[in-house]
Amino acid sequence: GIIRVERQRNKLTSLGLAGCIIGPTGAAEIAEYVSGSEVLKSLDLYGNNIRAEGAAAIAEALRGNAVMTELDVSWNSIGPAGAAALADALRGNGVLTDLNLCYNEIRDEGAAAIAEALRGN
Repeated sequence: GIIRVERQRNKLTSLGLAGCIIGPTGAAEIAEYVSGSEVLKSLDLYGNNIRAEGAAAIAEALRGNAVMTELDVSWNSIGPAGAAALADALRGNGVLTDLNLCYNEIRDEGAAAIAEALRGN
């Protein structure tokens, strides 16, 4: 689990967990790892059903991460609330350059929140 990975915190530059179905609880554990990593640049959470709760945890971690440049949270059913949480995090994150939100049902509300955050970034 993530506890074993914890020992590698300052070694992993990329973490791919696509399709592992970690859910919101797993996303919260990954978020804890992300917030403390000084070298993790890429995180792939494609298809993990993290939903809005997991997206909020990842968003919180992004606020304290100054190195992550790529984040894939596609196919996770984050909805407008998850998109809004990520948008809030984007406002204070100047290093993320690649964000994949495909197939998350973020609707107009979520898209508007992301667009607004990107305007100021």
